[in-house]
Amino acid sequence: MSDRRDGAPAEPTDDADPAVDGGHEPGSSTHTVRLELDDEPGQLLAALQPIASNGGNLLSIYHERGNKTPRGRIPVEVDFEATPDHFEAIVDAFHDEGVTVIQAGTERYAEELTLLLYGHLIDTDLSDTLSRIEASASTSVADVSLAAPRGTEDASSARLRLEARAGETATALDAVRDIAAEKGLRVVAPLVGVEA
Repeated sequence: MSDRRDGAPAEPTDDADPAVDGGHEPGSSTHTVRLELDDEPGQLLAALQPIASNGGNLLSIYHERGNKTPRGRIPVEVDFEATPDHFEAIVDAFHDEGVTVIQAGTERYAEELTLLLYGHLIDTDLSDTLSRIEASASTSVADVSLAAPRGTEDASSARLRLEARAGETATALDAVRDIAAEKGLRVVAPLVGVEA
C-alpha cells in the first residue's frame, strides 16, 4: 500500500526485508539445515522463527511427521536463502533456542558413536540411563537395541547409537562411562563397523 496520493507506486527502498518481500538479497545463497523437533504443537513455527528474525528467506520445508526418529522426534529439512553472515546467525539462533541441529549446510553438527552397555540394565532403570545420557554433553540417543533375557536375574545388553555435537564425542563417551560406573554397568566403545 502506498502513502502517495498521486496513485503512483511507492519507490522501493534499500532496506526491504527479503524474508518478508520474497526478494533476493545480494550475496545470499541457498542453505539447507536438518533439524529434529519434538512432536508438540507449535514446534515447527518456533523452529522457523530464527530464520525470519535473522534475515533469511524461507524457500521450502520438508516435514516428515509420520517418520519419527527413535527419540520420538520429527525430522525436518529446511531450505532458505541467506548471506553467509545471516546463515551463521541463524544457526547460532537455533542452538540458542534449543533446536536440535543435525546438519547445517555442509557442516554436520552431529557425530555418531556406537557403543554397547552391558549389565543389569533393567534393574538399574534403562529409561533413566538413557535420559541422563541425553541430558549430558549435548548428546542424544539416536537408536537403542536391547537384548534382555526373560526376567531380570541375568545381565542384559543394549547397543546405543549416540549423536553428539561435532568435536564432542569424547565428552559424550566420558559422560556415558560416568553414568555406567555409577550403575555398575560395563561400556564397550566405540564399536566400529557396526550397522545401526
